[in-house]
Amino acid sequence: MKSSIIVFPGTNREQDMAEALEAASGNAPTMVWHRDTVLPKVDLIVVPGGFSYGDYLRAGAMAAHSPVLRSVVDAAGKGTAVLGVCNGFQILVETGLLPGALLRNASLKFVCRDVGLSVSNNQTVFASGYDAGQTIRVPVAHHDGNYFADDDTLDRLEGEDRIGFRYAPLNGEDADRYNPNGSARHIAGVYNDTKTVLGMMPHPENAIRAAQGSTDGFGLFAGMAAALG
Repeated sequence: MKSSIIVFPGTNREQDMAEALEAASGNAPTMVWHRDTVLPKVDLIVVPGGFSYGDYLRAGAMAAHSPVLRSVVDAAGKGTAVLGVCNGFQILVETGLLPGALLRNASLKFVCRDVGLSVSNNQTVFASGYDAGQTIRVPVAHHDGNYFADDDTLDRLEGEDRIGFRYAPLNGEDADRYNPNGSARHIAGVYNDTKTVLGMMPHPENAIRAAQGSTDGFGLFAGMAAALG
């Protein structure tokens, strides 16, 4: 699997993401600066986490207008797999590649801790390394992760099996604990209509070693490497 990572001013998870991708695929990803207009030919494009442009205006709003995003949108339209994590999810929503919006956390506080994630749909190039319904442990680190969409959109996402992950309890937690940001219907990740674009708020790249508290995130990268390699 060949991959590229898009880097913006304020991105801070590109090295973590690169390490996870290389560990799973054996190939180091190409770093692409946000002002570039040409993408290398790859199987996967990743928009990583961080605070692009300092999250001025809205999280991801300025990054969505960077020159490279035109190429990302074009590549996605031609079927190239695109993964957006945390700020990357916010950016993909701002480009229109994914529906909905990411609002301030319901607590109005930055949240950084491990959460449980239930795998809602594993029949994709992203989640094939997991079992359907499996609950995994991965960290979140965000201030604007409250996924919102109108009821018609939410119903369509559920009806088309486009919800990738939902927040789920670890050790019997109550909903106000296991849903870290108030997201509608506990949604943590969604797909586009062809399921070739995934946006998710939690950070699987920070759960690939036992020293990080969980290796559950590695299944995402191993699954992608097997499906796209």
